[in-house]
Amino acid sequence: MEHQINNNNDTICAISTAPGVGGIAVIRISGNNALSIIKKIWNGKDLSSVASHSAHLGHIIDANGEIIDEVVATIFIAPRTFTGEDVIEISCHGSIWIQQQILKLLIDNGCRMATGGEFTQRAFLNGRIDLSQAEAIADVIACSSRASHRIAISQMRGAFSRQLADLREQLLTFVSLMELELDFSEEEVEFADRSRLISLASHIEEIISRLADSFSIGNAIKNGIPVAIVGETNVGKSTLLNALLQEERALVSNIHGTTRDVIEDTITVGGTLFRFIDTAGIRHTDDIIENMGIERTFKKLNEASIALWVIDATSQIDEIKQMYSQIEKTLLDKTLICVINKIDTISNSKLSEITNTIATITPQKTTTVSISAKNGTAIDTLQNALIDAAHLPQNDSNEVIVTNARHYAALTKATEAIRRAIDGLNNQISGDFVSQDIRETMHYLGEITGEITPADILTSIFSHFCIGK
Repeated sequence: MEHQINNNNDTICAISTAPGVGGIAVIRISGNNALSIIKKIWNGKDLSSVASHSAHLGHIIDANGEIIDEVVATIFIAPRTFTGEDVIEISCHGSIWIQQQILKLLIDNGCRMATGGEFTQRAFLNGRIDLSQAEAIADVIACSSRASHRIAISQMRGAFSRQLADLREQLLTFVSLMELELDFSEEEVEFADRSRLISLASHIEEIISRLADSFSIGNAIKNGIPVAIVGETNVGKSTLLNALLQEERALVSNIHGTTRDVIEDTITVGGTLFRFIDTAGIRHTDDIIENMGIERTFKKLNEASIALWVIDATSQIDEIKQMYSQIEKTLLDKTLICVINKIDTISNSKLSEITNTIATITPQKTTTVSISAKNGTAIDTLQNALIDAAHLPQNDSNEVIVTNARHYAALTKATEAIRRAIDGLNNQISGDFVSQDIRETMHYLGEITGEITPADILTSIFSHFCIGK
C-alpha cells in the first residue's frame, strides 16, 4: 500500500494531558513491550494477567524501590485498542516533577518519547482508523463550538469515510464493466448500457461536487463564520461589538473616526462560532490614516459571508440611502442584516420610517433588527438573526460537511475527473480513456481516506498533532 511509512516496533510514551500542574496527569504508553516495560517500575497486581480495559491501583517505583507516586494503570490489550497495540495509561498526580520522573523511568527501561501525533499515526497504520478519521480527531481536540464539534465527531465516527467507501464501490463496479468490455472488444460485446453508465456517473458526480461545495460552510463553521460590522462613523459599531462579546474589546468614543483599523474577535452564539470584524467607519475624510482604515473596511467586507450594516437611528433618510449606495456592490453575495441602533433616542414613527426605507432599498431577503447597543436592548434578537443567517445544517441532519482543505482539494480533482468520464461517455470516447478517468476519480477519493497517500503527506498531517495524541 502506498501509505506505508517507516514505522518500527519501538514502544512509545508521552504525557497526554495538557502541560502544567493539575490534579491528575495521564501518561500514555503504546507498543508490543508496553507490559514488560511497566512491570519493571510497577509495584502492585501483576498487570500481565489482568483483563483488557481494566484499571488497577499501584505504585510507580524507581530502581532503588523508592515510591515515586501512587497511580492508576489502565490496561488495553491489542488489538482492541486505539493504536492496535498494547496500550497502558498511567494516571498519576499532576506534579510536573512526578510526570518527568515517570517518563524518565519508562525511557530508561525501553520506551522512547513519542513524536507529535504518533499514537494516532499508529492507529491509522494499524488499520484502526482511516486518514480522514485521524484528522477528525485533531478537529475534535481543537473544536471551539458545538457546530464544529458535531461535524468533527461525525467524521471521527466514520460518516464521511462510509460515504467515500460507497462511492469508490460504485466506481469500481463502473470501471470493471468498462474494462470487461475492453477485454471482449473484438467480439463487440457490451456489458453495460451507455445511458445507464452516464446516469451512474452523473449520480456520483452530483454527490462528489456536493461534498466539495459543502467546504465553504464547513470551513466557516470550523474557523468562525466571518461577520463584518460596517456603517458610517459614530453609529455604534464598536459599542455593538462590545455588546456581542460582552466585554470592552473595542474603543468607544463619540469622536468620529476612532476605529482606524480592523478589530477581529470571536464569540459562540447558539453553539456556532462567529468571527466578528469591526471595521473603520465609512465617511469622507482627508485624514490619510483614517482613509487607509476605510480601504481595509471594504477589503474585509469582501471576506465576510454576513454583513451587519449598523445604522444610527438619528440619521436622516437621505444619509441612510447614500450610505447604502456606497456599500451596495460589496453586499451582493452576502447575507445582509440591517441593525438600526440607538432606538432609545427616537420615536416609533421615526423607527417605522427608517424600517420602510430599508425595505425599499435593500434586497427582499434582508433582515432588519432594531437595537440599543449601549443599553443591550434586543441583542438576543440580533444573535438569533445571526444564527438564521448562517444557514447551518439542522442538528439532526445526517449531511456530511467537509471542513478540511486537503479533502476539498482532493474532491475538486475527483469532480474534474468524473466530469471528464461523463463527457467521454456522452461523446462515445474509447472505453480505455473513460476507464482511466474513473480510476483517477477513485485515486483522489482514496487520498482522503489514506488508501492512497504518499509518506510525505502523512508526515505533514501527523506533525501538526500534539505529542501524546
